[in-house]
Amino acid sequence: MNQPLNYRNTSFITSAPDIRHLPQDIGVEIAFAGRSNAGKSSALNRLTDQKGLARTSKTPGRTQLINMFEVISGCNLIDLPGYGFAQVPLELKLKWQKALGEYLQRRECLQGLVVLMDIRHPMKDLDQQMINWAIESSLPVLVLLTKADKLKSGARKAQVLKIREMSKEFGGNVQVEAFSSLKGIGVDQVRRKLDEWYAPELERQRVLAADDSDVFNLPSAE
Repeated sequence: MNQPLNYRNTSFITSAPDIRHLPQDIGVEIAFAGRSNAGKSSALNRLTDQKGLARTSKTPGRTQLINMFEVISGCNLIDLPGYGFAQVPLELKLKWQKALGEYLQRRECLQGLVVLMDIRHPMKDLDQQMINWAIESSLPVLVLLTKADKLKSGARKAQVLKIREMSKEFGGNVQVEAFSSLKGIGVDQVRRKLDEWYAPELERQRVLAADDSDVFNLPSAE
């Protein structure tokens, strides 16, 4: 079994306006998606214990590009442009939506989708559309109910249970967790899920390394 990854070593790789400007489509990518101002950048910063890894802003729509971060070689995190009612010109919004759609539909190394939504206003139409798309593409989904510190413990648990029950209607692999970048709620659960999604790539690398070792340790000919 692979050891848990050290997400503190995550580093920025590139920002791309569309998939044609992304690195080669290999390894495993886990994408973070959510409505504008759902807290994607804050979540990535908390998961990696790096305050400035992903830029944050109180202005919705700050993430305008597909941002890629490397956890280790072959294992990447993707911060996708926010969807929803960002305060940006329509032309720019449509451009972001096209880039988002292309990535989700054509990026073959995408192996898991994290959908973030404010725990106080979850499962808006666009959130449900995103989850439905992932299930139709046989992608597992982790729903993070962000800003969980805004609710008291009882209300938080009730909301999580409600959304878990609601998620059963999607019929796919959907896990729901409360999350707070401020208080650290749900961080360990997210890291464990990411480890699970990255595991096949890590095993592939291990096997390749073992095969290479066997090649270099062949007995010499008499």
